[in-house]
Amino acid sequence: MSASSTGHRTPQPRPRDPRIVALRRFVISISVLNIAGYTVLGFEQAWAWPLLALATGYGTELLLEVVGARAERRPERFRGGGVRGFIEFLYPAHITALAVNMLLYVNDQVFVMLFGVIAAISGKWLLRAPVNGRMRHYMNPSNLGIVVVLLLFPWVSVAPPYQFTEYLTGPADWVVPLIIVVLGTMLNAKLTRRMWLIGAWLVGFALQAVVRGLILDTSIPSALATMTGVAFVLFTNYMITDPGTSPSSPLSQVAFGGGVALAYGVLTGASIVYGLFFATTIVCLVRGGFLWALHITRVAQARREASVEQAVPVSLPVPRETVRA
Repeated sequence: MSASSTGHRTPQPRPRDPRIVALRRFVISISVLNIAGYTVLGFEQAWAWPLLALATGYGTELLLEVVGARAERRPERFRGGGVRGFIEFLYPAHITALAVNMLLYVNDQVFVMLFGVIAAISGKWLLRAPVNGRMRHYMNPSNLGIVVVLLLFPWVSVAPPYQFTEYLTGPADWVVPLIIVVLGTMLNAKLTRRMWLIGAWLVGFALQAVVRGLILDTSIPSALATMTGVAFVLFTNYMITDPGTSPSSPLSQVAFGGGVALAYGVLTGASIVYGLFFATTIVCLVRGGFLWALHITRVAQARREASVEQAVPVSLPVPRETVRA
């Protein structure tokens, strides 16, 4: 006997949240990359540091969520979903912690790296703007943590790009970036839907390399060769496309990706190092200011419309006695 004949419907599985699926794949990708980095690629940070970064990231995320939930008088987001919900809540902290540790080189000063993890996750609570009636963070977390450390500790540097292929030779030097490109493209095309952003960023980066070569007499082939490095590929597929801090509409994506490329060209032309990270920070700040300006404008418009409605006189019916008189 079928379920329909008894009047009962077979429960349908809930559709998967694309954001959770994307975060899960980000987690898997960056975890596999770190394991490969410490075993076959050539990561130079200490083996224990990723674990320390994860513990710090998890603890900071949970602590700030408890504080925020009490301030906003709501239940914590990691409650009610069981073990799976708790794990999914920690996905962003997992990605941020591993990215900050992987991309910063702080010599043997592990606490500076951990400070970067704390700054990255705290920025999600301190730097927010209203989007569709909800407060959303607009600064790319891992990028923010890296920039904060670079500004406060001038002796810190970004991890050397060669560490991603230090132990590889021959065709393997090309296999690693190719795998990252293929997996990143599939992820961004199907889940994050940030291909417009990636396209604008790549075209803009190539254009700024040519313009700098024509104006500042820099080597155009060398500037374009940056696009073939593993660090650039990782930045393109896994940082600038962060769905939580980048726009979703195609036109806004083009503006965002092109803006980062333009900012990078200006910074690099001014001989400012680590332009990728500073350019992303600048564009995220501009976007955050735009979101606040848009919100303030809408609130002001709503208040004006409300005041106009209150100022319109209400016509009262004339009593019959007055008409007869």
